[in-house]
Amino acid sequence: MVERTEYLDTLKRWKDKNVIKVITGIRRCGKSTLFDLFITYLKENGVSDHQIIKINLEDADYDFQNYKELYRYISQKITNNEKYYVFLDEVQNVPQFQKAVDSLYIKENVDVYITGSNAYLLSGELATLLSGRYIEVKMLPLSFKEYRSAFPDMELQPLFLNYMKNGGMPGNIEILKSNPNDLDQYLDGIFSTIVYKDIMSRNSISDKILLENILKFIFDCIGSSVSTKKISDTLTSKGTSISNHTVEKYITAFVDSFLIYKAERFDVKGKSLLARDYKYYAVDTGLRSYLLGKKADSDMGHILENIVYLELLRRGYKVYVGKVDELEVDFVAENREGLKYYQVALTLRDDKVLQRELKSLQKTGDHYPKYLLTLDMDLEADYNGITKVNVIDWLLNEKNKW
Repeated sequence: MVERTEYLDTLKRWKDKNVIKVITGIRRCGKSTLFDLFITYLKENGVSDHQIIKINLEDADYDFQNYKELYRYISQKITNNEKYYVFLDEVQNVPQFQKAVDSLYIKENVDVYITGSNAYLLSGELATLLSGRYIEVKMLPLSFKEYRSAFPDMELQPLFLNYMKNGGMPGNIEILKSNPNDLDQYLDGIFSTIVYKDIMSRNSISDKILLENILKFIFDCIGSSVSTKKISDTLTSKGTSISNHTVEKYITAFVDSFLIYKAERFDVKGKSLLARDYKYYAVDTGLRSYLLGKKADSDMGHILENIVYLELLRRGYKVYVGKVDELEVDFVAENREGLKYYQVALTLRDDKVLQRELKSLQKTGDHYPKYLLTLDMDLEADYNGITKVNVIDWLLNEKNKW
C-alpha cells in the first residue's frame, strides 16, 4: 500500500474541526484506502472501534433506499456522548444523501467524512445546504513521487517512462509487480465502471460507442486547443452526425466524472480569463494509453505536459493556459502567493527549441517565477531569471522549491 502522505496529513489537520471532510476524485484513485489509512491513525491515537462507523455505499450489504434509512442506521450506532467518526464512501449512491450528511454534521459529537466519484457531489443542493461547512480534498491518482516509493530499486529514467505510459492508478502497482500483461484488463474495469455508473446512467446517455469516440478525440488532443465545433465537425466528417450541444453534454459528463480536466486560457498581460479555446488533460495517462492503444505513445511531449498539469493541481494551484500576445505559456499556476509560469518540453538541446520556449516567458512583462521543465539531464540552468529544471527532479522535490 502506497501511503498518500499529503492527503493523510490534510485529514489529520482537519480532524475534529467543525467541517465536513469531502474527498472527491475519479474511481479507484485511492479514496477508500485513504479512509483506511486515516482510521488506522485514529486507532493508533486512542479511538476505539465502536467510535468508528464506516460504510461503503457501493456494498450490497448497505442497501439504503433513502437518506432516512442511512441516517437511522448510523444514529443507532451513536449510543453515548463519545466522539464518533463517520465515513461514508461513494455517498452519492443514496438519494438525497445530503440531508443525512447535514443531520450528522449538526451532532456535536460526530466528525463526518464522505467521498464521491462525481462532481455532482458538491453541486446543487449539497453545495447550498452545506455552504461554508465543508472542505474538499481533491484526490488524484499517484504522483510520480508516490509511484516511485513503490519501486525504490528501479532507476529513475526508465521508471518515469513507465509512469508516463502506465499512469498512476494505485491498483496498477500490484499488477505491474506480478503480471504487467493484466494492466489493460484492470484499466478496462475502471473505465467501464466510470462509463456506466458515473456517466451513462447519471446523464441518460445510451450511445457508448459515441461516448468513447468523443473521449478518444479529447485524449488524443491533450495539450491542444479543442472546441465542441471541432469535435462535432470531425465526427460528422467520419459519418457520425452530432451537434455541438451534444458534444458539450458529453464533455461536461467527462469533467464531472473526473476523467478529464479543463484548463481555461489566461491573458497574461491583462490578467484575465479568456472565454474560448480550452485545453483538456486526462486524469491518468494509463487510462489514456488503454483507450488509445499504440496511438497513445505518439506524442510524448504532450504526455509530459499532462503529467506536469496534474502535479500542479496536486500542489494546490489553479492552473491555466497562458496567452501572451500571439504566443502561449504552457501553464500559469496561481495560488494566494501569486503566479508561476511553466514551459514544458521533452528536450531543449536544440537551440531553436530553447529560444522558442524562452520567448513566451520573456514576454510576460512581470517578475513572477518562470520555469522550463524538460527531461534533459543537464544541471539546473538560468536564462536571465528563467530557471531550467529537470522535470523528474521537479516532480520529486519539495512542492514549493520551484
